[in-house]
Amino acid sequence: MSLDFPTAFTRCPLVAILRGVRPDEVEPIGDALVEAGFTLIEVPMNSPDPVDSIERLARRFEGRALVGAGTVLTVEQVEQVRQAGGQLVISPNSDIAVIAATAKAGMISMPGYFTPTEAFAAIAAGATALKLFPAEAATPALLKAQRAVLPKDLPVLIVGGINPGNMAPWVQAGANGFGLGSALYKPGATAAQVGEAARAFIAGWQALSA
Repeated sequence: MSLDFPTAFTRCPLVAILRGVRPDEVEPIGDALVEAGFTLIEVPMNSPDPVDSIERLARRFEGRALVGAGTVLTVEQVEQVRQAGGQLVISPNSDIAVIAATAKAGMISMPGYFTPTEAFAAIAAGATALKLFPAEAATPALLKAQRAVLPKDLPVLIVGGINPGNMAPWVQAGANGFGLGSALYKPGATAAQVGEAARAFIAGWQALSA
């Protein structure tokens, strides 16, 4: 059974960012994430052999989680992700060509943005959701101001420096979800360690959304 983005995002609006993960370790780490409740998994393209990892995860979790690539910078990479079975295309920037190619392929486009100009250009190009990045350089007040003009039904995720203890102000300002990097996974982390961190994030999110 296929899994669409609205369903996956409603179940768990947290994106696991596995920057640096290797293909030979990605499946048990994916198991730990999915068992904790994650439904969105990203392997950045600057990881070791990322297309192999994406292919393994997409095959393993079909119908249970959406898998794709992060740090997607070119239209050629979009096609690589599609051929590997990935469904998520996540970028650090708002590259109109990348967003349009992703939308044309029927995949989920989640580009990074920082300004309203970038946000509306991304939306016009076909973005499914936006990620405010890097969040370390922004504030919840900035997000609140942007949310006043962005489409109400457009998911906005916060990415950069997020941990279970600092999500609340962003949610209060209008964040719909988060991208989770080094606080969830660092190269060399075991599946057990990732599972423990994943459960802490899930618990933190559930407390905020209760």
